Amino acid sequence: MRTNLLREKLAAGEAALNGWLHLASGVATEAMSQAGFDSLTVDLQHGPLGYSEALPLLQALSASEVTPLARVPWNEPGIIMKLLDAGCYGIICPMVNTRQECERFVRACRYPPQGYRSYGPTRAKLYSGAGYAEHANETVLTFAMIETAEALDNLDEILSVKGLDGVYVGPADLSQSLGGKPGADFEDGPVPEALDTILAATKERELWAGLHNASASYALQMTRKGFQLVTVQSDLGFLVDRAKAVVSEFHQTATEEATSSY
Repeated sequence: MRTNLLREKLAAGEAALNGWLHLASGVATEAMSQAGFDSLTVDLQHGPLGYSEALPLLQALSASEVTPLARVPWNEPGIIMKLLDAGCYGIICPMVNTRQECERFVRACRYPPQGYRSYGPTRAKLYSGAGYAEHANETVLTFAMIETAEALDNLDEILSVKGLDGVYVGPADLSQSLGGKPGADFEDGPVPEALDTILAATKERELWAGLHNASASYALQMTRKGFQLVTVQSDLGFLVDRAKAVVSEFHQTATEEATSSY
């Protein structure tokens, strides 16, 4: 079975850089897969992607060594199992607030007796190679998103769920839930303290912690604190930011040249 290189890197105590896919483009996904990310996450929650758009992106990733992940739209077993059958090697599940919700999520990712995942790894067998049924439970990564005050209150119980590999923090929703404004890369307010709480709890349980970031500098800062899976922006975000920078540079230079000619 194809090795989950992201799992190996995390298990070795190393930090991994995760990319985020919002664009329904196989070419864009190929470009992202060659940029040097350790993993790429197809976002079905807030990205304009459904299963039909996600499948070609997973196919585009197959030629690379990048670990394919997906953020599902919700904690619903059907779509979780379908994306695993499509070849995802890890699932990020949003809005996990209680132990029961976490158990529902994790068990949907595991074949019996560890869970209730239905057997039918159609494309997963093509991606992984032989031995999928025997090794899927120990290969697929499970990350529960911690992004509400309720989840923080129930953090210890959530982390106690057997089969959970780690948590992934959504800073925008977490900030809103704690009375702040949505955003990322928080230096003050309630989010930094919450991140410290999450890190301490995951370390105690020997689980991994992930975080969404707006900048590489903040992501590096968070790896120094102990976050091992850090995401910076998204393919769409890179496109928008770079396009704006080029347009701004062009107009600024043109204006300066026009002004100096008078």
